[in-house]
Amino acid sequence: MNKAQLVEAIADKMGGRQQAADAVDHVLDAIVRAVVSGDRVSVTGFGSFEKVDRPARYARNPQTGERVRVKKTSVPRFRAGQGFKDLVSGSKKLPKGGEVSVKKAPKGSLTGGASATVKKAAAKKATTAKKAAAKKAMPAKKATTAAAKKTTAAAKKATTAAAKKATPAKKATTAAAKKTTAAAKKATTAAAKKTVAKKTAPAKKATAKKAPAKKTTARKTTAAKKTAAKK
Repeated sequence: MNKAQLVEAIADKMGGRQQAADAVDHVLDAIVRAVVSGDRVSVTGFGSFEKVDRPARYARNPQTGERVRVKKTSVPRFRAGQGFKDLVSGSKKLPKGGEVSVKKAPKGSLTGGASATVKKAAAKKATTAKKAAAKKAMPAKKATTAAAKKTTAAAKKATTAAAKKATPAKKATTAAAKKTTAAAKKATTAAAKKTVAKKTAPAKKATAKKAPAKKTTARKTTAAKKTAAKK
């Protein structure tokens, strides 16, 4: 059965051939668009349509047997539902008249269709916009980081220069303090020496004054010796 025959088969139920053709076109268009965008269209009891990615691989040409490199690609896949499988396998009988009885999908369980496709497309657009905004914000962040690094480096250089300038002042202050300390030590030592000299001088004078007494004793002894010799 081709598309024209499918339209003819449902024309009576749709109220005319044109309505049936439009219905088939709309259904197929919705399925194709959903699968191309990466969505999975599932009809409970009938089957599901989905997009499958195939990685790059090697295959063989059936005519020549030559090994051929096959590029990465994406292909559509249809998986029949359990109700469809049961009817094809014969475990369930196909009704003679009327529509094929497949299990009705619970409310909200059908995926795909125009509304779902629109919602998912809008979500993808929003995600893409967020990624683009993040990419645009990256240069600004990098510029801010670079400016912060430059400011930090300049501050470090200024601090180092100030520290270097302050080092001579510290050295001068240290030298002045050392000179002052040395002068104070010298003055203290000189004062101590003067004090010791002053205390020692009177003692030496007193010793010098006592020396004549020894001379007098010696004279007396000499005189006594002379007197004894005369006698």
